[in-house]
Amino acid sequence: MSGADKDNPMRTVVLDKVVVHMGVGESGQKLLNAEKIMETITGQRPIRCLAKRTLQTLEIKKNEPIGCMVTLRGDGAGSFLGTALEIHNNTLFESSFDGSGSFSFGLGEHTDFPGMSYDPNIGIYGMDVCVLLKRPGYRIRRRRVRRRKVPNSHRLTGDDAIGFIGDKYGVTFI
Repeated sequence: MSGADKDNPMRTVVLDKVVVHMGVGESGQKLLNAEKIMETITGQRPIRCLAKRTLQTLEIKKNEPIGCMVTLRGDGAGSFLGTALEIHNNTLFESSFDGSGSFSFGLGEHTDFPGMSYDPNIGIYGMDVCVLLKRPGYRIRRRRVRRRKVPNSHRLTGDDAIGFIGDKYGVTFI
């Protein structure tokens, strides 16, 4: 960024949302356990994700609940992302970032979070963390009146996202 861009508040990068997803592959007690773990970790009640098609080999039927997810915004998203990145050893692959500044990473065990312990009756669950970044002014592409495209000069790039995450959360990139 040039000197003028650093002073412009419309060019700052902000955290839009963090989506946490657990896919367990079946409904029943495993899904209930995953929902309870997700609610404990994030502090929000998760919604269920449904199967898009029937897979007879895995005994999954269409529209059967097979996972859960939570969308975090605001301060809760920032604090959860900080904790998740610490669990992930503050390292990310540069290939995890797409062209629009979003990135994802996975966590192998829920027991790494503070306050969570291993219970043999529940087991170990992993989760995916998807992070969306934006700049102020992105609302113009979703508003009802005078909807417009975000200009190319204002769009977020992968390099902008890498710089933001590296500065704010102290992440190193591989």
